[in-house]
Amino acid sequence: MRSPLLPAWFAGELLGTFLLVLFGCGSVATAVLLGAQVGVFQVAIVWGLGVCLAIQVSGGWSGAHLNPAVTLAMAQWSDFPWRRVPGYVAAQMLGAFLAAAVLFWLFQGALSAHEAKLGLLRGGPGSEASAMIFAEFFPNPGGRPLTPAALALIAAPQAFVAEVLGTAVLLLVICAVTDPANSSRASGHVALSIGLTVTALISILGPLTMACLNPARDLAPRLFTALAGWGWQPFLVNGWGWLTVYVLAPLLGAQLGAGIYRALRPVPAK
Repeated sequence: MRSPLLPAWFAGELLGTFLLVLFGCGSVATAVLLGAQVGVFQVAIVWGLGVCLAIQVSGGWSGAHLNPAVTLAMAQWSDFPWRRVPGYVAAQMLGAFLAAAVLFWLFQGALSAHEAKLGLLRGGPGSEASAMIFAEFFPNPGGRPLTPAALALIAAPQAFVAEVLGTAVLLLVICAVTDPANSSRASGHVALSIGLTVTALISILGPLTMACLNPARDLAPRLFTALAGWGWQPFLVNGWGWLTVYVLAPLLGAQLGAGIYRALRPVPAK
């Protein structure tokens, strides 16, 4: 159905990204606050299913980019028009922000109880233990304040490379399963293939960086936390990592992944 107020592509990116973050960050919320998931894989599989369903819902409207890194890579390496990039990114950011707001409203009681249990003041030191439901940190706090010993487990350069690598792999898969020239692709399983890739990447990288792979997924909810009581704390825990690891690294990784696929893509038989 075409929205009377919004272009179909804008509505598709907004709704698709909303669903992606609702499922994904919702699984983090239930794991951290309520113990509903056990282990990184259970969170990862909900993320993957969320990606799959979001693609199925929005693909016919917008192509289901749902990620600024994907949009920029498609503009650079395919025929996606550059003039659409700002609108796509705006829709993705808005969808992620609205999903964070909905989750905050749904889980506000559990959030307060979690912070009280840990003796945390929202916005104060250690409050990444609850902010991690929305924003991402390295290493994964696991619902607890990050201690100096924990912060020493992975340095910013390693976190940056992890996000570059993860997003590059994601774009390789996206390009492969959506390329008509790839004779091995199963066109009916595009969403499932991408969702399972996200599941696998979160299973591997989740303990290190929480596996962002998507600047809108992190930055929009992180901005929401600044308005919801956490202030600047989510931007201070990893220094400039909020920008370098969770925005710039996925953007770079997407360009590398799409560029590598483009260089190696199969040539259709004549």
